[in-house]
This record gives sequence, structure tokens and C-alpha cells, in this order.
Amino acid sequence: MQKYICTVCGYIYDPALGDPDNGVAPGTAFDDVPSDWVCPDCGAPKEDFDPID
Repeated sequence: MQKYICTVCGYIYDPALGDPDNGVAPGTAFDDVPSDWVCPDCGAPKEDFDPID
């Protein structure tokens, strides 16, 4: 699955890990992450993430 990086702080969202501390289960594709989810490190919105090539 595609990883995404926060353009504000560099946090990498890895779908294999999810973000369980914030309600996103492991195995959740970035497209399926809730629209109100924010970067756990800096609070940037989901829109501030770009796919990693």
C-alpha cells in the first residue's frame, strides 16, 4: 500500500501501521483514513499529505 508524507513536518503515514492511537487501524489505506484525521506529530490536515514515490 502507498505511504504518504506530511509536507509540514515529514511524518510518514504507513498504512501497514495505521495510527491506532488516533483511531486508524493497521491496514487502513490513506484514502480510507477519515477526512478529519490530522497528522499525529504536527496536527496538519490530511490535505497536507503527499504520496511517496
